[in-house]
Amino acid sequence: MKRSLVIPLAVLVGTVLGIGSLVAEEKKMDQKPISKDKLIKLALSAAPSHISENAAVMIPGDDGKMMEARKGTNGFTCIPTVNNRPEPDPMCFDEAVGQWVDALMNNAPKPTNTVPGIAYMARGGMHWEKDGKTLMKEEPDAKMVKEPPHWMVMWPFDSKTSGLPSLPNPSGAYVMFDGTPYAHLMVYQNPNKMK
Repeated sequence: MKRSLVIPLAVLVGTVLGIGSLVAEEKKMDQKPISKDKLIKLALSAAPSHISENAAVMIPGDDGKMMEARKGTNGFTCIPTVNNRPEPDPMCFDEAVGQWVDALMNNAPKPTNTVPGIAYMARGGMHWEKDGKTLMKEEPDAKMVKEPPHWMVMWPFDSKTSGLPSLPNPSGAYVMFDGTPYAHLMVYQNPNKMK
């Protein structure tokens, strides 16, 4: 990823998805702040080592805003948490996923990435479900569901034309946000066990 894109992208992702509030939450709760080294290690735990070893790392600074803690050389950026929940959900993603997230956060009618993007969440994550659908954001009466370790392909997928399910299931793959322009492939496979 070009250096000029790394910092603005991570600031956008961090600010909108709640990463930047990590430091503020620690201070509010009088918790001991997580060290820079631990945040970097947490961020890097999201992807297989052959990805994370050369990835850029963004972490919250003392002001809660995202800052580059380590430069990368392979086009991937790793962050310590996506949703700032009690259980960390670090993610590593490529430039195309950054474009996808940027479009989502700016309420664009559809993603702007022109190639498939790859993201890794080796520690798992969370999503909202209601009435048999995965939701793009929290709604009244929605239930938060824990996700196992997984990786994602951010590219238009449709459950009807692909034959893939639209909800998590024992097969381990499904189309998240099916029926929306932000539908993408979720693969419940631990990225750290991939060769």
